[in-house]
Amino acid sequence: MVHLWVRAEQRPNEDRVGITPEGAETLIAKGFRVTVEESGARAIPTDGYRAAGCETAPEGTWPNAPRDAIIFGLKELPDDGTALPHRHIMFGHAFKGQHSGRRLLQRFKAGGGTLLDLEYLVDEAGRRVAAFGYWAGYAGAAVSLMGWAAQRQGGICPSVDTFAGRDALVADLGARLDASGTERPTAIVIGALGRVGTGASDLCEALGVRVTKWDMAETAQGGPFPEILDHDLFINCILARPGAPVFVPPEALAAPRRLSVIGDVACDPDSDYNPVPVYEAATTWAAPVTRVHDAPPLDVMAIDNLPSLLPREASEDFAAQLLPHLLALDALDQGVWGRAGATYHTHMKEV
Repeated sequence: MVHLWVRAEQRPNEDRVGITPEGAETLIAKGFRVTVEESGARAIPTDGYRAAGCETAPEGTWPNAPRDAIIFGLKELPDDGTALPHRHIMFGHAFKGQHSGRRLLQRFKAGGGTLLDLEYLVDEAGRRVAAFGYWAGYAGAAVSLMGWAAQRQGGICPSVDTFAGRDALVADLGARLDASGTERPTAIVIGALGRVGTGASDLCEALGVRVTKWDMAETAQGGPFPEILDHDLFINCILARPGAPVFVPPEALAAPRRLSVIGDVACDPDSDYNPVPVYEAATTWAAPVTRVHDAPPLDVMAIDNLPSLLPREASEDFAAQLLPHLLALDALDQGVWGRAGATYHTHMKEV
C-alpha cells in the first residue's frame, strides 16, 4: 500500500500545499493511505483533510514517519544536517549547481533516501507535468511593480503578505500605482511564452502596464541585450541552466538605463548559471527587494516562494495538475516518477 505523508511546511510565509482534500479522497479511494500533518498556516485547513478520510499527525513529525512512507512537501526542509532515509517529493533546488543543494544531497546519501524533485517531474518530451509557474509570474510581477511604485515616491518596497485572492491583489496594486502620481511603467518579460511569463504578462496587462514579450527567438543570439535597459522593469522568467545567457551583467548597473526594477522570478542567485548576476541572495517577504545600485536606483525582487502570496489559488491549481501523477505512485519505477528517480541517481554520482 502506498503511504503518502503530507508534511506541514516549515519555512515562514509558506501557506501552500500540493494536494487538496478532494485529491486526498481520490487517493484513498484507490487504496492509498494518506497522512496529513496539522498546520496552522496551511491555506487549506486540516479539518478538510480529516473529513476526506485522511489520518492526521502533529506538525513536524515526518522524520518519525514509517520508513516506507513517501514524504510530500513543497519547499525546503530544515537545514539541520540530519540524514534523510525516506523518499521525499518536494522542490529540492539541488540539481543546478546550488551550493545549499549539495548539502541536501549529502543528507540523502547519508540516510539512503531519495529525492523525487517536483521540478524534474516531466513527461516523455521533458515538459514539466505540474508547476506553480503561472502564479509565480503573476505574484512576481506584482511585487516588482510594488517596488517600482515605492521608488516613484522616494522609498523602497515595503513588506508583503498573503492576499485573499487575485482580485484583492490587483486592487491593492492599482491603488499603489495610482498613488505614485506617474503614468504606468513599461516592462519587458523574458520567457513570456511559458507559464511563468504568461502569469507575469497577465498581471502587467491587468494594470495597464505596457509589456514587451520576449522568448527564445529574441534571446537566441546570447546577448548583450541593451533593450532590457530601455524598460522600467525587467521580469526574468527563465530558469538558470547551463548555457543560459546573461541578461543584466554587473557592468549594466552603472550604464545609462531606464531600468529601475528587476523581478527575478526564476530566483537562482545561488546557481553558477544565474542569468541576472547582480545580486547574491534571495529577498524576503519582510524585505522584498534589495537595492543593488543608487543614483539611479536599481532594485532586485527575488522572492523564492512567490505563489504563496496567493496560496489558495496557487495550491488548487498545482494540486489539480499533480493529482493524476500522485495516483501513479504505486509504480515509482515508471513514467514521471521513474524519470525523476533517474535524475536523482544521476546527480548523486557527483556527491
